[in-house]
Amino acid sequence: MNDSTITLPWLVIRQDDNGNRYRVGRYATRAEAQKIADSLDTRGLKQLYWVERIGQNGSGATDD
Repeated sequence: MNDSTITLPWLVIRQDDNGNRYRVGRYATRAEAQKIADSLDTRGLKQLYWVERIGQNGSGATDD
């Protein structure tokens, strides 16, 4: 398997206190992405972190 065939369908998204959204990273599993989101969320800053799955068309979706 080469790098172009690796699938990373889970995103961690950050929203700051101004409503701006940023992709933090892409991950192979929901559990891995959730672990990162949880660790960032516990820092006590005003940012909000959540996990989304990339849909078949490349857009973010919240389905498992």
